Amino acid sequence: MLLVTGITGHSGTYFLKELINKKYRGKIRCVVRKTSDVSLIDNSGLSIEKVTGDITDEAFLDRCMKDVDTIVHIVNIRYTLSIIKAAIKNDVGRAICVHTTGIYSKFKLASQEYKNINTELEMLVKTANIKITILQPTMIYGDLCDHNMSKFIKMIDYLRLFPVINDGKCLIQPVNARDLGRAYYQVLMMPIDKAKPIYNLSGERPISMLEAFNLISKNLGKRTIFISLPLWFGLLLARILKITTFGNINYIERVQRMAENRCFPNDEAKADFGYNTETFASGIAREVKEYLNK
Repeated sequence: MLLVTGITGHSGTYFLKELINKKYRGKIRCVVRKTSDVSLIDNSGLSIEKVTGDITDEAFLDRCMKDVDTIVHIVNIRYTLSIIKAAIKNDVGRAICVHTTGIYSKFKLASQEYKNINTELEMLVKTANIKITILQPTMIYGDLCDHNMSKFIKMIDYLRLFPVINDGKCLIQPVNARDLGRAYYQVLMMPIDKAKPIYNLSGERPISMLEAFNLISKNLGKRTIFISLPLWFGLLLARILKITTFGNINYIERVQRMAENRCFPNDEAKADFGYNTETFASGIAREVKEYLNK
């Protein structure tokens, strides 16, 4: 049986659509929230069992693992250790865990937490009979429910003068959630002994922040003037905002990351399971169109 967490989330929904399109024949157990939209699950035509509960609850996880041989864990890196501990306890043979390239950041406060999770995970599975594959997406976009490009779309729509850090030269490599859903399925279908421990799942190619913003502006039909700010000045404004809002608004880390390259090679994913992605220009045009229609 296949156990999936996060199947009603952004990239998880596209993984479910891939399972449907490929007519997956195995039994599936999905962990969902009480508030989750499960209409796609219910109308999938697949053999899916829904279970509702708290994945931080050991007893609940134990029940989830009954008869499971493979896990696709999408929901959040912070739940990985709980999931894997329960998997080991219940002799699950394989787990595919979706983490993040945020682990490589020089600035991101959470990156140390991510590193700690990976270190503990390595220790956990060292003597266990379970095969772990970690998938690390870059910045995820593709629909208005994403927490990345959808925010920039809204800001560029409303602001005629738009600030960018260091001429917007830093490189990003956004990946569409549609491509991630397909990648999760491709890894699931790989022979267990062929999969590497870690794969980066990045977009088609690196682009500058300014190039991305210009594409958004063009698809919005706007004439946006981008004003370059030096990193130090952007950080000064972010710190002033944090102080004046008593810490309620803290953009310091976001400003720091606006000056950090966030592009990562995906050659191993291409070679091992045929990973492929659409262009950012195509994906962002679709997302902007969705925004304008709403």
